[in-house]
Amino acid sequence: MSTSSPNTKINQAEINDLLKREFHFRLDENVAMIQKIIRPSVDFHNRELILHEERDLKGICFYTEGLVNTGHIEKILKSLMIFSPQIEGNLLGPHLAEKLKIHLMLNTGVKIISKVQQGVDAILSGDTLLLLDRCEKALVVSTKGWDARAVAEPETEAVVRGPRDGFTEDIRTNTAHVRRRIRDPLLTFDSMVIGTKTKTDINIGYIQGTVKEGLVEEVKKRLQRIEIDAVLESGYIEELIEDAPLSPFPTVLCTERPDKVASVLLEGRVAIFVDNTPFVLIVPTFFWQFIQASDDYYNRYWVGTFFRIIRYIAFLISLVLPSIYVMLVSFHQEMIPTTLAFTIASGREVVPFPVLVEALVMEIAFELMREAGLRMPKPIGSAVSIVGSLVVGQAAVQAGIVSPFMVIVVALTGIASFAIPNYAASFSIRVLRFPLLIASGTLGLLGFAVVFFAIVIHALSIRSFGEPYLAPATPFVPSDQKDIVIRTPWWSMKQRPQLAQGDPQRLGDDQMPSPPKATPGTNNDKTKKSKKTRMWRRD
Repeated sequence: MSTSSPNTKINQAEINDLLKREFHFRLDENVAMIQKIIRPSVDFHNRELILHEERDLKGICFYTEGLVNTGHIEKILKSLMIFSPQIEGNLLGPHLAEKLKIHLMLNTGVKIISKVQQGVDAILSGDTLLLLDRCEKALVVSTKGWDARAVAEPETEAVVRGPRDGFTEDIRTNTAHVRRRIRDPLLTFDSMVIGTKTKTDINIGYIQGTVKEGLVEEVKKRLQRIEIDAVLESGYIEELIEDAPLSPFPTVLCTERPDKVASVLLEGRVAIFVDNTPFVLIVPTFFWQFIQASDDYYNRYWVGTFFRIIRYIAFLISLVLPSIYVMLVSFHQEMIPTTLAFTIASGREVVPFPVLVEALVMEIAFELMREAGLRMPKPIGSAVSIVGSLVVGQAAVQAGIVSPFMVIVVALTGIASFAIPNYAASFSIRVLRFPLLIASGTLGLLGFAVVFFAIVIHALSIRSFGEPYLAPATPFVPSDQKDIVIRTPWWSMKQRPQLAQGDPQRLGDDQMPSPPKATPGTNNDKTKKSKKTRMWRRD
């Protein structure tokens, strides 16, 4: 093998000009163009080969080490160098590339191209470019084979009961996860590339006939409008396509669970897969989806409903508990029971700060501990959490900086924020907590009411890809209320959500399970039938 090493300098304008060209009839001209565009690098290789010695027909392969599977490269070289001398001379005329593809290539993914831009993109994405002498076309052979992380359990969306597989950084592995769950020929993945420098692969997944009419076109329109040099994570795409970019509420749901993506596709939504990230975007997104967890649907309905209500309570505690405490202690002591008011007052005797300052200090200290514990390596992060909790929980109280009641309020608020399943939603709630806290500590009930209703009105006004953010609560859709605050049994959710198109029926009729009507001690027909079924299963 040899490595290209031209020393001539070339500017971006000249590179752009070369990329727009088509391949030349002469092999040396094509090789010179490729070597001018892709600068000398230790991982950039080429391999020369002779296809037909009698006719002096040569070729050359370009590939990037580390991105290719060397076994696939060897398969290409073997088929070309061993079998090409045996082919008839009449195969080596015009349309040489087509004939090689049909008669010699053993690889499954082979594409004929004519533009230099396509060849360079193929080399840099892990495919192999084969240039042929006396041929104006080139072959791109699929040889991608870089190291990838094994499938593992999602770290941000753990479940007690449910599948343990999560998305990885490889986009094709991620689409395969969804395809395994939905074996419907109408499941479609459309492809596009975004990023002038990174050329990141984007796949748009949806089910034809189920997805809402016009939604896929709207998603493609927003993605095609993006002009950016690099896309390193799906967060880049999320910020560029969401409806309310200035809102604290996330209007695009991201997940690393394949079962969640499969479920939303069946409800008529669209999934956006981005290469090199395990997080898949889902649009449109409603507020209630951030409170729901996957195992709500895998446990019995009353278990799922109970824990979903617990999460709604956690949401309210995380948002308003510190504000209500500060508001009552600062302005409305008459609303606190007398005994409790005396207890709070005795705990705050030695605290030199107002309640609002005390709350802000504790909230900021808690966020500092959380951030430090998250960024540090796991063994050190746990130590930081222990030291922080001792300092904030005990030493700060003994030093008279904060009161014991404030420690309880902030600790309960922090635990409640961790009960929200989606990380983006819990972060938004933590941010919204601060304006509520400041308004309650300065204006009392009036400030709390103004800011709280401003948040509610804002949530009512925003949309996600044209759909109301708080739907189906507002606007109220009676048939979709079976999966919002409570989760009714599967046999009662016969209809698909209003967002889905096509056949609205999700379940057949009479799906509620019931035991057979048998009389104890009698040998009726149903009992015989069940015995036959058990015997058949044993066989």
